[in-house]
Amino acid sequence: MELDLTRFRETFFQEVTEHLETMESALLSFRDGKADGETLNAIFRCAHSIKAGAATFGFEATTRFTHVLESLLDRMRGNQIAPSGQLVELLLRSVDVLRALVDAAARDEEAPPVWEGVLEELDRARVAGEPKQPKPAPEEEAAPPQNPAPAPPTAAAYTIGFEPAPELFRLGLDPFLVLRDLAGLGSLTPEADLSRLPALASLDPATCYLGWRLNLETTAPMEQIRDAFAFVEDVATVSISPVKAGAAAPAVEASPKPGVRATTRETIRVATEKVDGLIDLVGELVIAHSMAAAVMNNFTADRLPQLQAAMGDLERHTRELQERAMRIRMTPVGTIFSRFPRLVHDISQTLGKQISLEIGGEETELDKGMVERMVDPLTHLVRNAVDHGIETPEERRQAGKTEQGTLRLTAYHQGGNVIVEVTDDGRGLATARIRSKAIERGLISADENLTEEQIHALIFRPGFSTADTVSDVSGRGIGMDVVKKSVEALNGTVTLQTAAGRGSTIRIKLPLTLAILDGLLLKVGEQTYVMPLISIVESIRPRQEQIRGVAGRGDVIVVRKEPLQLLRLGRIFHIPQNGEPACGLAVIVEHEGRQLALLVDELLGQQQVVVKSLETNFRKVDGITGATILGDGSAALILDIAGIVAMSHAA
Repeated sequence: MELDLTRFRETFFQEVTEHLETMESALLSFRDGKADGETLNAIFRCAHSIKAGAATFGFEATTRFTHVLESLLDRMRGNQIAPSGQLVELLLRSVDVLRALVDAAARDEEAPPVWEGVLEELDRARVAGEPKQPKPAPEEEAAPPQNPAPAPPTAAAYTIGFEPAPELFRLGLDPFLVLRDLAGLGSLTPEADLSRLPALASLDPATCYLGWRLNLETTAPMEQIRDAFAFVEDVATVSISPVKAGAAAPAVEASPKPGVRATTRETIRVATEKVDGLIDLVGELVIAHSMAAAVMNNFTADRLPQLQAAMGDLERHTRELQERAMRIRMTPVGTIFSRFPRLVHDISQTLGKQISLEIGGEETELDKGMVERMVDPLTHLVRNAVDHGIETPEERRQAGKTEQGTLRLTAYHQGGNVIVEVTDDGRGLATARIRSKAIERGLISADENLTEEQIHALIFRPGFSTADTVSDVSGRGIGMDVVKKSVEALNGTVTLQTAAGRGSTIRIKLPLTLAILDGLLLKVGEQTYVMPLISIVESIRPRQEQIRGVAGRGDVIVVRKEPLQLLRLGRIFHIPQNGEPACGLAVIVEHEGRQLALLVDELLGQQQVVVKSLETNFRKVDGITGATILGDGSAALILDIAGIVAMSHAA
């Protein structure tokens, strides 16, 4: 029986990503002096798992690299090598090399050349920790020839009995992973034991009935064979018996079958209880549908209350099904937060700064697609905070601060939205410098009167930067612009708070998902639009005396003594709109740190809508971010505040 392992490749690559993240996090704790022996054991287990999987699939470079890495970690576990700062840096570079090796393997490409140089460094570090061999006795020195060639390793054959306990599956364990690890040690011939298999009618999917008799030929020591059963030894009966010694090992197929390439399908890991809840709810939905159908098939006027009750149940279950289905796509933001400790470590080393990264709210969940699209914006924010925000140790001493700066990355829920904050205790924004740079670049005029908040919002303009020189870290003027555009593409907003000498906080407000939107339905002429609730501050009915005309600048509305720009949606979209502003409603929204008002004819109420891509199904329309189908079957366009402001400026 030949075991086809190609279908496990995708699972292997997913597991390697998790192992590398664990290794990197543990190594950073060594650097901070917060690690212990168990942390080193965790790193070793990750390296061992990667090595076993790579050998199984014939990834030779990855196997060789992790073998030397594993040997070095083993000597560190045995206290033969101390985890010095220089060694930890080498191990962090090894994690980067492993990522590159695995990425190349996933694409069936050649291994990048950098891995061999780092492999030599690991080997030198490993050899440096080997105990010195005792000097042989004089009479023994002349006996062996000089520089003897090492004897080639010989394979041994083993018979292995593997009988998992019936409850193995209920504990979340998979016996085929054991077979995979054994196949990576040599030539494996498995034979299934079906003696415990009951009749088909008595089968329980959650019970493990199978056992295996395995014939293994390998050069690996007995300890390494036993390691393959490390995770199942408490719930399985395992016997390993050597058959013979010194037999030549047969040829082992070192790579998957020709023509088989790694797939790149996106997957989501979902907790079992979420799937179970979804299945239960589908059952309730089927029952509610059956009850409604039964009433409809024999409908009479006196059964109207029964029909209304059945339709109410159907609506309630449908809404709950929608919510639970959306929760399946939710993933913790910790999946992207976990990459920033390494980023902060590397940049702070480059800049000679001491920075402590504090992370909170990793369990806060967000739509998987949004989590992935937040990687670049958050990376820009973290890099800017480390480079521009937090001072050098000398500057912090002169300012009366501790030499070590603090960067906080937090996430939390607020009113049906997710808030992500990046906070530093650095120097804060230099308002005067930002203003002078903006004037120098022609972004504002010298006589333009702006508030501090409006001046700070200039850092989100394309090409704006206060850096005097361009470095590998920042200074090209693209980071904050990317943040703003990326967040607005997710129907989110960015706000900034800063205090000179005390630091800055950038707050990103995001909807939970892009698929469903909380919106306010409004009417302009005969057209119905949806405005995202996340952008709305309030809505008022303006009085005539609140409206002012500014020559060449359009209209403004004075709200609580504050003049706000007033945009008439009817003019922007070329739609006939009802008479005077006092006859309509002003919806006040926030954009780029300032408020403005949109004049509409009527508010129809708040509603959750399913977002459809207009660009995919039609074409891109300025001022519109998508479309939806309302309950009466009509279509409504979803407004894009940033696009509307841009259209009004162009007009």
